[in-house]
Amino acid sequence: MVIGVVEVDLQVSGSTSLKMKRTVIKSLKDRIHNKFNVSIAEVSQMSSVRTCTLGIAHVSNDKKFTNKVLSDVVNFIEAVRSVELTDYQLMFL
Repeated sequence: MVIGVVEVDLQVSGSTSLKMKRTVIKSLKDRIHNKFNVSIAEVSQMSSVRTCTLGIAHVSNDKKFTNKVLSDVVNFIEAVRSVELTDYQLMFL
């Protein structure tokens, strides 16, 4: 069994309130979960108006497949206009 985890740091463009940030992040999390079938949660910087850290996990029996799925997730996030990917870290357990 392979567990892949990616932690992504995001900047929410144009956010002026926590409510606005949470709306953008919830929409992004739902889209990622539905498209890639991964587990996803906001794991840090929850009280910040413009920054967010998401933890995304994928489990499979093939490390290459898990790596591809998580790489595709990162590429998907980079293409989203409402957020800016500032950093990410990929690890396997």
